[in-house]
Amino acid sequence: MDKSLYIAMTGASQNTQATAIHANNLANVSTTGFRADFAQARAMPVFGESHPSRVYAMTERPGTSFQPGSLIETGRKLDVAITNDGWVAVQAPDGSEAYTRSGNLSVDVNGVLQAGSGLPVIGNGGPIAIAPFDSIEIGTDGSISIRPLGTGPESVAVVDRIKLVNPDKANLRKDPDGLMRTRDGAVAEADASVNVTAGFLESSNVNAIQDLTEIISLSRQFELQIKLMSNVKENSEVSARLLQVG
Repeated sequence: MDKSLYIAMTGASQNTQATAIHANNLANVSTTGFRADFAQARAMPVFGESHPSRVYAMTERPGTSFQPGSLIETGRKLDVAITNDGWVAVQAPDGSEAYTRSGNLSVDVNGVLQAGSGLPVIGNGGPIAIAPFDSIEIGTDGSISIRPLGTGPESVAVVDRIKLVNPDKANLRKDPDGLMRTRDGAVAEADASVNVTAGFLESSNVNAIQDLTEIISLSRQFELQIKLMSNVKENSEVSARLLQVG
């Protein structure tokens, strides 16, 4: 009897975790360049000193969906969208290199080019710094051209180039901060085949209807697990009374 109670208890617990994964996807349905997480469940035997006679349910996040989102035209010159596979390199708060598809760039008061998350965008020699300018253009290869403040058209110059990378997807993981990093900790090399288009942003690849349906299904499963736990408790109480009568 304790077997069924244990299975129902772990099932309810893991249903909650799976619901949290899908809820996080839904919460980021409007986040630029967001990549949805998968959730799956499997049976896992309990190993210990005795034979694995107990089995529990375990929810995993086996990976991230790399399906591209749709391109949304904004007309803003600092908005860029990657048109094929690849990522924009940014500097994480701990100083390490991470990768994102969020292309709503901006320049802060110190002239540092930042991604939508506020993290510095990495160029040829580290974070990109841009002098005050009258106009700015970002080429398909990530090159940044500006016309310095107070100068004429003849002064247009390339100041840096956004580091665009395309590491093996199998070597990528998404961390809780939403940034992608290599599993082996290596820094990805710049890839000239990665292109961007200015004036566009990439939408989230979350399928809102699918994730909402999954949440409803998981809620029903959770109710079923709780009902099973209640039935096990009732059966246990009945068995105890029968033993008392005997």
